[in-house]
Amino acid sequence: MTHPRAAAGTLVALDVDGTLMTYDGVLSAAVRDAVGALRDAGAHVVLATGRGVRSAVPVALDLGLTTGWVVCSNGAVTARLDPARPEGYEVTETITFDPEPALRVLQLELPDALFAVEDLGRGFRVSRPFPDAELTGDQRVMPFDELVAQPATRVVVRDPGSTPEEFRALVERVGLHQVSYAVGWSAWLDLTPGGVSKASALEELRRELGVEPFATVALGDGGNDVEMLRWAARGVAMGHAPEHVRAAADEVCGTIADDGAVAVLRSIGRSGL
Repeated sequence: MTHPRAAAGTLVALDVDGTLMTYDGVLSAAVRDAVGALRDAGAHVVLATGRGVRSAVPVALDLGLTTGWVVCSNGAVTARLDPARPEGYEVTETITFDPEPALRVLQLELPDALFAVEDLGRGFRVSRPFPDAELTGDQRVMPFDELVAQPATRVVVRDPGSTPEEFRALVERVGLHQVSYAVGWSAWLDLTPGGVSKASALEELRRELGVEPFATVALGDGGNDVEMLRWAARGVAMGHAPEHVRAAADEVCGTIADDGAVAVLRSIGRSGL
């Protein structure tokens, strides 16, 4: 059971997909209860996700988080939950970059790939439609030249014919300067502004909330969680995470299949973290 006096004031940063939620979109009752207990104990529970704000906020609400903060688009967008607003949130920070240089290079290397540029609060502008359920919100198909013409908070590159290992090798070979990137479980590449990550957004939030550096916990499972796990005083990787993600953490918990996040959430507060 969470100890309210110890948990109060702790910043708990939680990845969503593969950490709190199964890959087919299921949140267990045990996860909801554990998150609710931390919220009630006075912890700052912050979802930190690659999802756009439009798909991150419904998860927060499903977890009973109606106030507080969400870090979206791998750190490029921060929003304050606000039940008084029709959409349930207010975007307070956006960081953009020029996607054209990186996408021109990747298009030459991956002529059959799908490209998506985040359209904040709406969905994505895409080169071709993505498979069902891979992107949330509206998809507007447009020519590549138009796709790369506007500043972006997040870009997704998807090549069903490649593997994650081939994607990592490609990124190392071509060099993607002025952007941050993370390779997903499949041949999925997330691009965000250079120097921006979940960790950079969480550090800004930590300072704004007045949370001490030692009172930070992070839990995640993907390549886009590595910086966040290193940033937190207690970084916990899911048991099914890739080896390089587990190596970045202070500890490893159970997998998503056995609700591994629950034991971590329940443990917060027993020793202040």
